[in-house]
Amino acid sequence: MSEHLTVVDHPLVQHKLTLMRDKGTSTAGFRQLLREITLLLAYEVTRDIPLTTRNIETPMEEMDAPILAGKKMALVSILRAGNGMLDGVLELVPSARVGFVGLYRDEETLKPVQYYFKAPESLKDRLVIAVDPMLATGNSSAAAIDLLKQAGATDIRFLCLLAAPEGVARMKEAHPDVRIVTAALDRELNAKGYIMPGLGDAGDRMFGTK
Repeated sequence: MSEHLTVVDHPLVQHKLTLMRDKGTSTAGFRQLLREITLLLAYEVTRDIPLTTRNIETPMEEMDAPILAGKKMALVSILRAGNGMLDGVLELVPSARVGFVGLYRDEETLKPVQYYFKAPESLKDRLVIAVDPMLATGNSSAAAIDLLKQAGATDIRFLCLLAAPEGVARMKEAHPDVRIVTAALDRELNAKGYIMPGLGDAGDRMFGTK
């Protein structure tokens, strides 16, 4: 573990990830597991968010009780696969505001090209959690973080299911201030940019497309 990368080795996370890696797992099963594992990962990525206190009355007495401080968190999905992780985080933090970043890879330049960007207002005052199941080359993830910073975000975390060493290195180089939380750091990328051993294309497995 480093300040830049947190691998969540909780037994339930690792168990669910193994089921997701299995090519025999159905589309419906994959989606359900993704929702469950994201909820567990979201618990880790929000571990140290700031608290303040509010005066409340319990059935027994008055007390100053801890409550989340500041503006509502912003949750940003990197399209399309990031959408599969939204529900898990929203189950844990239902008041979060939601944004979307759409990027595709130009086949000639291999650079990410933006086609959609919609983010909640006042990003500079919010914890921003960007979600995408796979951190592979890191190019589109780094580009998405660029856009969020341009929109004012200063406290950004990146939540993914799997990471490749190449993607972690790329993100650390481009955005050393952005902490990555993942369920596993896999071995490498193959020649086509897929994470090995990985779980295939997360978007295809989630949405039943090829």
